[in-house]
Amino acid sequence: MSLWLVVLAAAAGTYALRVSFIALFGRLDDVPPRVERVLSYVPPAVLAALVLPELVLSDGALAVSLGNDRLLAGAVAAVVAWRTEDMLATVAVGMGVLYALSLLP
Repeated sequence: MSLWLVVLAAAAGTYALRVSFIALFGRLDDVPPRVERVLSYVPPAVLAALVLPELVLSDGALAVSLGNDRLLAGAVAAVVAWRTEDMLATVAVGMGVLYALSLLP
């Protein structure tokens, strides 16, 4: 019973937060520049939060070494992304490096 109360409270809180954001900006003509600037950092932060644990964790433990193939492939992909700013090239090179590193003994 208490688990369902927690689930319902979390659902109600999430719904209230989303509705309040929509209602707040529904009353404004334009989004303030400061809010717009802060919101521009949301996509990179979410991407980092999704990708970084996969790169630096192995079996739940921190694995920051040259033996971590994912970390090396991610570093190469980051360089490609920085130099080319091309998403397809970044993914292709990152996956290719990961595959090549997995073939090494």
